[in-house]
Amino acid sequence: MRNDERFEIERAFDLLPHIVGSSWAVIWFRLNKIKNPTREEYRKKVLEYLKMMEPVFESYKTDKGLTEIAKYIESRKQEEYHKIISGTNVEVEKRYNRYIDYG
Repeated sequence: MRNDERFEIERAFDLLPHIVGSSWAVIWFRLNKIKNPTREEYRKKVLEYLKMMEPVFESYKTDKGLTEIAKYIESRKQEEYHKIISGTNVEVEKRYNRYIDYG
């Protein structure tokens, strides 16, 4: 697959974990008045909200002509899930630090 064919998917996975996952997680923690969640609690909540995007991630699976991009999406999704849980998604970790500092 050419780089230009997966460019938009790459950008989406660069942004979705912290734009969707972290933003919704922070709202949930704030509204539940949880000011100091552990990193693990925060990461799990981020992943929970990001996983709500699954129908979008799977939207190309039914089209036979899009199997290559569907496979790429699946591998990139798993990579992002791992990065969130392992604490290697820099943007998610930044959002956690900001919430703890300014919650």
